[in-house]
Amino acid sequence: MKGNKIISGSFLQALSVSVYVLIVVTIMNNGERIFGKANGILGGVAILMLLVVSATICGFLVFGKPIMLFLENQKKESLKLLYLTIGWLVLFTFIILVIAALMR
Repeated sequence: MKGNKIISGSFLQALSVSVYVLIVVTIMNNGERIFGKANGILGGVAILMLLVVSATICGFLVFGKPIMLFLENQKKESLKLLYLTIGWLVLFTFIILVIAALMR
């Protein structure tokens, strides 16, 4: 992978995770309205299953391409993509925290 492709790929991976998190948070914030009141053990199971599915999806979005590159013996590009993706995620998180603090 070329340098610009790694940078844009890492940005898209981080953006994908951010959009996915936004969708999950939107569903969770409107959960009672969408699904009704939580039903004891079923509500807890649903939340834990959502956690497992979310961790799997986010793990795939962050680590999928770097693992493929690593297995194709493109170790340098793999690590660069992973580091840049994590960097974008940190930047997005910082921006969200600043916006949240300013909206208080």
